[in-house]
This record gives sequence, C-alpha cells and structure tokens, in this order.
Amino acid sequence: MLAVRIHLLFTLALLVLVGPALHAQQTTLPLWPNGNPEPYSGGPEADITKPTDPFVAGKVLQHLTNIGKPTLAFYPAPSNHNTGATVVVFPGGGYRILAYDLEGTEVCTWLNSIGVNCALVKYRVPMEKRFPESTADLEDAQQAVRLTRSHAAEWHLDPHRVGVLGFSAGGHLVVILGNHPDFKRADEPASEAAISARPDFVVAIYPAYLAEPPALTQLAEGIDPSANTPPTFLLQAENDPVHVENVLVYAEALKQLKVPAELHVYSEGGHGYGLRPSELPITHWPSLVETWLHTIHALPGR
Repeated sequence: MLAVRIHLLFTLALLVLVGPALHAQQTTLPLWPNGNPEPYSGGPEADITKPTDPFVAGKVLQHLTNIGKPTLAFYPAPSNHNTGATVVVFPGGGYRILAYDLEGTEVCTWLNSIGVNCALVKYRVPMEKRFPESTADLEDAQQAVRLTRSHAAEWHLDPHRVGVLGFSAGGHLVVILGNHPDFKRADEPASEAAISARPDFVVAIYPAYLAEPPALTQLAEGIDPSANTPPTFLLQAENDPVHVENVLVYAEALKQLKVPAELHVYSEGGHGYGLRPSELPITHWPSLVETWLHTIHALPGR
C-alpha cells in the first residue's frame, strides 16, 4: 500500500511539474487531412464546461464538443526513458462530449512517466448513433492507430507495441476497434488499409455499451470478439451506473475464445473518475495497468 501511495504522489507531482513540458513537445496532426469520410454539419468546436458541472477529485474537467475536425496529438515519452511502447488514448463522454483532460491529457502525463508514448485522439462528437449503426467512430479509431504507426520511425516508437486505452464511450470504441480492425469503409484508399489498424493490446476503463440492455446478459450488437481480438484489460466498479455487466459479459466472451484478458471489479468507484486518485482503491488502476503491460511484454521485464 505504501508503494502504491508513493507511486500516486509521484504521478500527481508529474501532473503539475511535467505537464506543461509535455504540452510544449506535442505534435498535433489532423486525422483526415483530406476531409472526413462523412460530411460534418455541426457548429464550431467548443468547450462547454460550466462552473456548475460536478468536480472529480476536487477539480473541474473539460467538456469538448462539436469536434468536426478530429485530430491526433502525440506526446513522446522522455528520450532517456522511452520504452518504444505507445498507447492511443480515447477519452469518454457518451459520444456527446470528450472529457479531454480527465481522460486524455492527464493520461498522457502518466503514460510518459512510465516511459510510454501517448497519442491522444480527439474523435468526432457528438454522434447520434454509434457502431454498427454508424461507422464514423470506428473509422476515426482505425485512422488514429494507422496514423500513429505510419510515424513510427519519425516518432521513435515500436509499431508492434501500439495499444489503445479508452474510458466509458472511449472504452466501447477501443473494444470495437479490437473486434473490427479490418473494417473497410466505402471507397477506402488501398494506402490506408495497407497499415494495420489492429491494436496490440486493449485497455477499457469503465467501458459502456458492451452488454445489451435491459437484461445485460449478452453482448451488445457490434461487440464481436474473435480469436484475433488483442489481449485486453478491463476495469469497472460494481456500483457504476453504466453497469458492471459490461466488463463481466465481455470478459466471459473473451475467456470462451481463449483471448488473454485481465478483469478487475471493485465494489465502489462509480463512473468517470479518470486517473485522479482518491481514497477508493479503484483509482489506483494505473499501477495495475502498468504491471499488466509488463506481463504481456508490451513493456520490458522488471
């Protein structure tokens, strides 16, 4: 427990001291330099955070919406501590907004602190429909992984150790990407498909939409794991209003397919805590993920 607390204090210190430096080093690229596959007719990008919004661990969180021009922001790990591994991060927000700091930039700070490069995705929101009724979410996820791999040499990363991490709706998005990496949209250029969109591992933190309501006893439409699904880490609280069955049903499906999976369920935690530590044990999940990344050899052995 003492070691966990020291690790969390170190992470908090990095958020304050290292965060500004990380922002200065970032490289931001458009996901679709030639325009989105589907036209966008919404308003301009906006941060709709209000003073009355609930705090998380005593701090506000960003609510970005009207993302009509999705981007990928790359945050390199320190050169003297770069393992070559990379995680592509997808914030949550119910496909309506993106919690861009709580489940995005703060996650990149933590990943960089353990020697992992971070590619933060600002994917299209709001979306009226999600996969499989709409494919825009999956298209953005595929493009983000392909764009990251296409810059492997320039960004000094290992293209065979590129994983994904998502929260809530972003957790749903990384799962469908792991299930459908080879999805082909209409008129997709062959040059795009030539780069693999399959993540080497998947981390889903309090994911949504994986179990079919109202019974929540079977996989939701579009959640189609196979033997090709990457190793997966799942975490959720029993009292999550988005329903713990999301990870329970999905973990059982992975078990039946013999896909390596690690499942963590806690009695308390609710939803939307990001990686801001509190008195609840579930908020120590970054240490669990770091250990798991060593276990699956995405990070070098200790």
